[in-house]
Amino acid sequence: MVKAELRADCGSCFGLCCVALTFARSADFAIDKASGEPCPNLADDFRCGIHQKLRTKGFNGCTVYDCFGAGQKISRQAGTSWREQPGQEMFAALPIMRQLHELLWYLDDAQQRPETAPIRAELQRSAKHVEALTQQPVLDVDLGNERAQVNELLITTSQLVRGKQPKKKERRGADLVGAKLRKADLSRANLRGAYLIAADLAGADLRKADLIGADLRDSNLKGADLTDALFVTQSQVNAAQGDSTTRIPSSLLRPDHWR
Repeated sequence: MVKAELRADCGSCFGLCCVALTFARSADFAIDKASGEPCPNLADDFRCGIHQKLRTKGFNGCTVYDCFGAGQKISRQAGTSWREQPGQEMFAALPIMRQLHELLWYLDDAQQRPETAPIRAELQRSAKHVEALTQQPVLDVDLGNERAQVNELLITTSQLVRGKQPKKKERRGADLVGAKLRKADLSRANLRGAYLIAADLAGADLRKADLIGADLRDSNLKGADLTDALFVTQSQVNAAQGDSTTRIPSSLLRPDHWR
């Protein structure tokens, strides 16, 4: 699959995330909404009626969410929307398909790295296998097993790309909430699963840092360099604060709210 197929295309989806997901009233969602209940902002054409005003209307969470193209894949496979047929199976399939597409995103990233030449064939086989899973009823997929197998390849990818690093750059799962890391040298750092919520990363060097699963909510990335950071996703940059000087991987889109 190419990266374009792993990006959300809301115009080709039946608004699945606006129906299938549960919203809880919070700073990210202005209302409570149960799974299977259409969001009141969802229009008849499956578009968001307040798309340009989501943040001002209290729906920040919607601007952060990214389905990795799972929504349009399920919609295309179903052929008709949940309005014409019972949608429970489509709704149940969304989080599973999303995780499979997320794995494909990471595998695609890994395959593009020159350093992964020694495992390129394994990466390609794994991507082909996961792609095949997305073409069958995904409710039967053992996600835990699939994620575990792919994760082994992603860890090896990280080791090949980052090389041997000093202990201070091994921050896997670290609690860095609100950390003062302005202009820090975090290049090639292991930040897998790190909590970087509201961290000050302005001007930080994050080139070739492993950011898989890192929580970047409200982190300050103004002026930071993530040009070739590993395993960065659209939802991660959407959740962060950046500006025109923030450098992000070419596979990602600059969030509209970055100024």
